[in-house]
Amino acid sequence: MPNLSTDALFILIKSLERGEKRNFKLYVTRNTASSDLKIIQLFDALDKMKDYDEEELLRKNESIQKVQLSNLKAHLYDQLLSSLRVLKQSENIDLQIHEQLDHAKILYNKGLFLQSLRLLDKIKTLAKQNNQVTYLLQVLFLEKKIESLHITRSMQDRALKLSEEMNEVNERIELITKTSNLSLQLYGWYIQHGHARNDEDRKDLDVFMQDPILEKVKTAKGFYERLYRYQCQCWYGFINQDFLLHYRYSQKWVDLFDKEEHMKQIETAQYIKGLHNLISAHFDLKNIDKLKETICILENFSETPVVLNNQNNLIQSFVYLYIAKINQHFLEGSFSEGLDMIPKMEEKLKEIELYLDSHRVLVFYYKIASLYFGAGQAAKSIDYLNRIINWKLSLRDDLQCYARLLHLIAHYELGNMDVVRYLSKSVYRFMSKMKNLGEVEEVLFNFLRKSIQTDGITKNAAIGSEEIKNSFVDLLATLQPLEKNKLESRAFMYLDIISWLESKIQDKDVQTIIREKFELANKI
Repeated sequence: MPNLSTDALFILIKSLERGEKRNFKLYVTRNTASSDLKIIQLFDALDKMKDYDEEELLRKNESIQKVQLSNLKAHLYDQLLSSLRVLKQSENIDLQIHEQLDHAKILYNKGLFLQSLRLLDKIKTLAKQNNQVTYLLQVLFLEKKIESLHITRSMQDRALKLSEEMNEVNERIELITKTSNLSLQLYGWYIQHGHARNDEDRKDLDVFMQDPILEKVKTAKGFYERLYRYQCQCWYGFINQDFLLHYRYSQKWVDLFDKEEHMKQIETAQYIKGLHNLISAHFDLKNIDKLKETICILENFSETPVVLNNQNNLIQSFVYLYIAKINQHFLEGSFSEGLDMIPKMEEKLKEIELYLDSHRVLVFYYKIASLYFGAGQAAKSIDYLNRIINWKLSLRDDLQCYARLLHLIAHYELGNMDVVRYLSKSVYRFMSKMKNLGEVEEVLFNFLRKSIQTDGITKNAAIGSEEIKNSFVDLLATLQPLEKNKLESRAFMYLDIISWLESKIQDKDVQTIIREKFELANKI
């Protein structure tokens, strides 16, 4: 799991590539003849360390005193960021605009207000071309300041035009702010709870979507206004398991970037997230051809310079690409083949653990556990489920609950009935507390209780016993109609209980059952 408590300076240094380290040293030494600067000594010392240890740092670098370490670290941190700003400036439009704004202010302070105005006009054009609305506001503020203090004679109706521009930008910023707030709140609801659990949850979500800003933003033509509106509809559809709505607005999200290609360079992370949602929508709708096609688009995009030269984009594309590939194995019933990815995936997860948020790690653990369970390796599945269960987090109540339920079923598969007996009550209480007990879960727990009460059950007996097999048939008949109930169908998203029951009844592996269904549906 990610270690977010490690020293911030140490993490920053460890994130640097070779070229960035070289650039930093050139940046620091460019105005000094001394090659023995203390911050470079500190940089080299931290760069060589595998783990941050302040006592070891001071012991091995006697020239650095403990009393000055805090100030040295702060100065080194600032210098590192400054060197990165210079190096990465050409890759970020906002950094370019910010620098130009600084230049305009410097020119104004020198009394060269006409030169400042000409530069501000160029900045305004650049900002409009790249949808940088907040920078437009800063440009207009400085233009208004100059026009109100100096007679520029730039145009007769200058005051009126500036006022109109300011009103227009303010209206756009209000729309963007409110719509992005709503999108964030919906996404935050999902991170906390997962999919809607009951009518009460659906009513809460409907309140979000009754916000008048959504009606107001419908006619907006700006890039960010449309982006955040699509996101709101996207999250709403996904949380409510309205997968057609989720697909429709995920596609609009991606199409928006395809229409304004240059925005893929500016809002790369948003584009990757849009592709991830589109892939998820195809997975939920079982559109295998479109799923593969969109995975291919994400895979190709992950090899472009805008991703390869940006650590954040690189990590995000890795996370979503591997989740997509795991989902493809779930859909095709190729669980055993999917296990081949895990060693490489685990190696990469370890490499980037400092940069991953807890939610992503949680999702990976659950996906890998499900992959092992589907491949018939219940014991390995339990190992990953234990990581979730023993990791105390106050997010994704749904995954916390279904990890415990899958944990129970995995022990049932292994014939560990004493463990099932011991854990079933606590898991039931936990799911009840988290409001994740629906009819599906109640039926499943009743089945497990009856199984516990049956003496002499072992894994082989559970498969071979006619009585137990009949109980599986009865359970399947009870659960199948609930798949079509939207308030109950969420359970089937986390656990393919139907395929598991069919595997017990037909004496086949779970992945064999899923593969046969997939082949039949796609006539392979």
